[in-house]
Formats: sequence, C-alpha cells, structure tokens
Amino acid sequence: MTTRPIALITGGSRGLGRNTALNLARKGVDVVLTYRSRADEAKAAIAEIEAAGGRAAAIELDTGAVASFPAFVEALKKTLKETWRRDRLDYLVNNAGTGLRKMIAETTEEEFDRLMNIHLKGVFFLTQALLPLIEDGGRIVNVSSGLARFSVPGAAAYAMMKGGVEVFTRYLAKELAARRITANTVAPGAIATDFNGGHVRDDAEINRVVADMTALGRAGVADDIGPMIASLLSEDNRWVNAQRIEVSGGMNI
Repeated sequence: MTTRPIALITGGSRGLGRNTALNLARKGVDVVLTYRSRADEAKAAIAEIEAAGGRAAAIELDTGAVASFPAFVEALKKTLKETWRRDRLDYLVNNAGTGLRKMIAETTEEEFDRLMNIHLKGVFFLTQALLPLIEDGGRIVNVSSGLARFSVPGAAAYAMMKGGVEVFTRYLAKELAARRITANTVAPGAIATDFNGGHVRDDAEINRVVADMTALGRAGVADDIGPMIASLLSEDNRWVNAQRIEVSGGMNI
C-alpha cells in the first residue's frame, strides 16, 4: 500500500486552513492541523477530512507562544507515531494568523507585538523547530497577503509582518536547497471568511469595495485558495520554488 503524504497546517480548523486541509485530503494527503482554542472546530474539521477520504489529527497550539514549541514538537512526534507509524512530515503550511485594522497613529505596541509574535517570530521559530521533522524533498508554504504588495490604510502593522514572511520564504528556499525542500509564499487577496472579524464576508459595503477593486469582480472565498495551495504542494508543481504567488482575482492591478 502506498504511504500517503502528511501535511501540517497551522490554523487548520477554520477558514483557509480548513479549506486547504479538505482539498489536500481529496488529493490523497493526510493532515495534522493545529487549533488555538476551539477543540470543537478541530473535531468538526477532522470529521470533514475523514469524510473526504483522508486521515487527520489535531493538536492545540498558540503559534505566537514560542516557548510552547518544544512541547508541541513532542506532541507532534507522538501523534505521527501513534496515528501513522511515522516520524516525519512531508509538507508544512504556516497559515495560522489574526488580523488588525488600525491606522499607524492608533496602533499600540502591544497590538504590534501580538501580530509580530504570531505572524513573523512564530512562523520563523516554529519552522525552525519543525525542520528536523520535514522529509528531504518536502515542501513549505507560508501564507502571506496581497497587502504586502498594495497598501490599504489601517493594515500597516499586519502587512509589515507578511512582508517579512515573504523574505523569510526566499531564505528558506536557499538554505534548504541541499535537502531539496521547496519554500513558497501564497498571498491571498481579500477573502470572505471569519478572519479579522469577518468584515469582508459580513459588511456589504466592504464586500462591494473589494469587488470593485478586483478584476474578476467579487471578493474571494476560501475555496478560491485551498485548492491552489493543495495544487502547489502536488508533484505537478515540484519545480516552483522561492516564489510569491498572489491569489486575489486580480486586486489592484
């Protein structure tokens, strides 16, 4: 029997992470997902993945708490051994995150640090901690944002972190080349999910503004992003490396 690849998706219990997990399961990839606090959402995501033909497990993780990473790695090793009888992953998707809509003049140091810990410091050190567990020839995808390319007032701090992630991704591709591990960034545009309070999904005026600035004439949805990430991790895209791929329907072009 052929061994199915395994992907770790941070923030995989909801939104883009959950959609990515489902699309990977449909392509024959099993999933370990992390969740921040909602064990019920993680359980529901696992049920969906299993219904799609995959195997899944969930582990609680605060991606902004670097001190917790050693314990998380040990929990991950245990999960891999007990569920798959393996000790390594094939893919890592750094997806977990939170948003902030505040002008530069109003952003507090505490808010800035929270974004930095989750989106930049956490991504760096979690990836570092997981490198020994990623198979040679594996893949890493870091989720960025269209806001790292174009500017929308109120997104400065968040976009700064995503810009840093994009630089980090290129360095990963360079430094991990000897292990044949690829690293790419996927940068979604505005997506109608519960992210950042669900404002793109729930505020009709914001949704209209997003649609007007998008070439394809609407805001994105989770199912515009998950299949793309799943495709990027497939063998068909084995030669894509160190790239920033924006999936925005053509925002601000």
